[in-house]
Amino acid sequence: MASGLPKPHSLDHETFFIPYIFIACFGLSLLSTLAFASTFTGTGNDDTKGRKNDLFTEILRDEAVMRLNELGKVSDADGYLERTFMSLASVTAGNVIRRWMEDAGLRTWVDSIGNVHGRVDGMNPSSQALLIGSHLDTVVDAGIFDGSLGIVSAISALKILNMNGKLERLKRPVEVIAFSDEEGVRFQSTFLGSAAIAGVLPVSALNISDKSGVSVQDVLKENSIDTTEENLFQQLKYDPDTVWGYVEVHIEQGPVLEKVGLPLGVVKGIAGQTRLKVTVRGSQGHAGTVPMSMRQDPMAAAAELIVLLESLCRCPENFVSYDGHCNGLPVDSLAGSLVCTVGEISTWPSASNVIPGQVTFSIDLRTVDDMGREAIIYELSNRMYAVCDRRSVSCLIERKHDANAVICDPGLSSQLKSAAYTALKRIEGDIQEEVPVLMSGAGHDAMAMSRMTKVGMLFVRCRGGISHSPEEHVLDDDVLAAGLAISAFLETQI
Repeated sequence: MASGLPKPHSLDHETFFIPYIFIACFGLSLLSTLAFASTFTGTGNDDTKGRKNDLFTEILRDEAVMRLNELGKVSDADGYLERTFMSLASVTAGNVIRRWMEDAGLRTWVDSIGNVHGRVDGMNPSSQALLIGSHLDTVVDAGIFDGSLGIVSAISALKILNMNGKLERLKRPVEVIAFSDEEGVRFQSTFLGSAAIAGVLPVSALNISDKSGVSVQDVLKENSIDTTEENLFQQLKYDPDTVWGYVEVHIEQGPVLEKVGLPLGVVKGIAGQTRLKVTVRGSQGHAGTVPMSMRQDPMAAAAELIVLLESLCRCPENFVSYDGHCNGLPVDSLAGSLVCTVGEISTWPSASNVIPGQVTFSIDLRTVDDMGREAIIYELSNRMYAVCDRRSVSCLIERKHDANAVICDPGLSSQLKSAAYTALKRIEGDIQEEVPVLMSGAGHDAMAMSRMTKVGMLFVRCRGGISHSPEEHVLDDDVLAAGLAISAFLETQI
């Protein structure tokens, strides 16, 4: 837990300090309004520009970095960062984010899947809304920037508009959403939060259970959220006609931006993804009494299956069959984008002196080519079943998650590219390089949101391309660049 979270004052202290707080806030608000005049117009005298730049740095960099570090301390584990769907740490983090949203002048609420919302209606409350978001949950032993950076940057940019008196001048509603689950760690079902908003979360998702046997519906009830199959869509699904588009800022989770030496890039599209659960069952027995020639060992079979997966994904051209279903399959593009991972493995009964009776492992398979992904899964499954038959063990392959590749909206991407260029120019002066355009191998909430509306994404450089690790790191000035880009993009909505 974050030990540094502020404690509420007693009533006497609040009453005593109200006049002084009002005077101080009024003075700061006046100074902020003056300082932020002509934010992106370049007008104003040197003193005003100086104060403006100082406040930009203070909010979009210094305060944002402080908030990222604060969220990084809100964890369910001691010694490392872990926040899974609707855990105590996730609920605490949601409350902290909600307070920051209100500080930026947003109206806030928590919906019936645990997403945290902050919204300003602008000048035309009935207009289509711009949604900006990312996720507040983490993997196990996570870094502090994955997901959180997108939430904090959006709130900081809106705070800038609020301090500048421009928040209510937005021509359309703007809503920041901190999604309750994107990683899928607890229930092995990704995008619970964003899929519910997009209206593509199956009602059966409420009955999915974690390793302790607790269902999604159970954990929601534990947090006083009564969500049923009947009201899931009625309460959560957004009408696509009320949404203008969705924008997400996220760390790159790859090395390209660092290699080209720029802090920001525009995402062209997101790779499709399939998650499989493979269960291999054999004959459980004593490690010292069953001859090697008579064993039906699911562990040895699983090891061969995992090596098979690696070989297929390294050289798909050596495995994919060309039949009536695969004519024209672009194997070259598969070879360039296909990645496969076994990230989880478990055995039963998991004792050093027992031949396992069952081995279960996960497969994460991604590529930008949806047809190619299906061909790979087809070929992999056939070869896996053949290995299991040869070893006299049974094999069950279950599809746990599927997401098709997503192409970001060209118009929205162009606006984000222009905003990123404005941010880079503000930081570095005249720049000659083009803002990079990248494909994303990682899945994002934008994938689910694309089922409802047009989407656009900005990537932010991370050191070494490392993510899903405590070594994940973003430079303070790159946090500033992200905030400046979202600020510039929001200025186009005024």
